[in-house]
Amino acid sequence: MKDKYLIYGAKVLSILFAPFYFSLLAFIIMLVFSYMKMLPLNYKLLILGLVYCFTVVLPLLGIASYRKLSGLRRHQMTKRELRTVPYVIVIICYSCCLVLMQNIHIPHFMISVLTGALVIEILCAVINRWMRISTHAAAAGAMNGALLAFSILFNFNPIGWLCLTLIICGMVGSSRIILRQHSLKEVNWGTLVGFLGGFLTILLI
Repeated sequence: MKDKYLIYGAKVLSILFAPFYFSLLAFIIMLVFSYMKMLPLNYKLLILGLVYCFTVVLPLLGIASYRKLSGLRRHQMTKRELRTVPYVIVIICYSCCLVLMQNIHIPHFMISVLTGALVIEILCAVINRWMRISTHAAAAGAMNGALLAFSILFNFNPIGWLCLTLIICGMVGSSRIILRQHSLKEVNWGTLVGFLGGFLTILLI
């Protein structure tokens, strides 16, 4: 009975903190807790709508279409050899979103979030040629790296938020191991790649 609830909880965490949602979550946080909360509501909804469309809806539709056309089942998509096309679909969607956001001139630090997400997807796709890593863990790790980078750029104390993001990162990584989607090694490598990608991209761009 305890295992049943543990697995159920892991499934819920994997869905709530799927890699597709982290960019949208980052934008929501910035629009609520930064100076951007003063922007008109219509503008904020437009930004969130575009991010949701290009980083959640289109990638999911693209991957679902690929799976249907290729006759693959959902569990087969976890194989390293079959993850290349989904990575390419996500990279194309993120690239389109980035170009669109640059054209409508959103603030630079918001552009850097999308750039960081794109860089991490590219890193995961390249590394996938040799070994499988957890994109869930990479997204969660990027959240911690981005937070530290922003704390340096804007000179604020990140301890409170960092405690929260570290807990989320640990829970997400644990959920992937519990569900036997990834090994501890794959989760650790994913977290490291995500952390470094998020931290260095935002700090240097």
